Amino acid sequence: MTRSQKDEAFYRSLVNEYNYPFSGWDFSHLNGRMTDDEQPLPWEYREEVKALLPHVHSLLDMDTGGGELLASLQPFPPDTCATEGYPPNIEIARARLEPLNVRVYAVQDDENRALPVEDQRFELVINRHGAFDPRELWRVLKPGGLFVTQQVGGNDNIELNRMLGAPEPKYAGWNCETAVKELQEAGFEILTQQEAYPVTRFYDVGALVFYLKVIEWQIPDFSVERYFERLLEPHGRIQREGSIVSHSHRFFVKARKPTA
Repeated sequence: MTRSQKDEAFYRSLVNEYNYPFSGWDFSHLNGRMTDDEQPLPWEYREEVKALLPHVHSLLDMDTGGGELLASLQPFPPDTCATEGYPPNIEIARARLEPLNVRVYAVQDDENRALPVEDQRFELVINRHGAFDPRELWRVLKPGGLFVTQQVGGNDNIELNRMLGAPEPKYAGWNCETAVKELQEAGFEILTQQEAYPVTRFYDVGALVFYLKVIEWQIPDFSVERYFERLLEPHGRIQREGSIVSHSHRFFVKARKPTA
């Protein structure tokens, strides 16, 4: 069916949103157009990590992105490293972190999740929204070392999939209970576990398009062409109600490798 001139103009505007450049895990393009902090999480990942740093001499930040969060945690322990597996972010992270004496390791095989660092090197491993293998964590942590992670749960913004008639996310079973079980099976002692479902709000459909382009695992086959007709419904709802709402899924775990 041929689109009306109005729909064609709207379609082009969404394509422009989809094609807007993105790098370094910088979501500033969505400032004022999407909010996910109306309800503070029951924990504060950054502050939890920062409180530990004066007490350790070695730190690994897994999946550092563009290094933005890690750079904000200065001063660092003497031996601080980071890993990153998303190719566009590797050089961004190196440019930001290596002048701060933080070595950035490229991780090429996300399915393997192997860490290119020595056994028992780190007293603290941190991970914000990155995949991990408990056996690799066990290998690289010193006895008594800590693992601190904030994860995106498998039901993250699942309403968007349902709204657009898309398949549910591949990792729908990923939650705090599952992560804790895997860590315990690897030998870790769980110190803290928390889970939350804060509100995510979109104020225009262009913001939703950009978000789904970046968070490519939410709807792996997403494109404006494929989902345009489905996008008209949330567009109309935003025009009537001012926003559309879904729910993020986050959980926090702090675990320790026993000393014996």
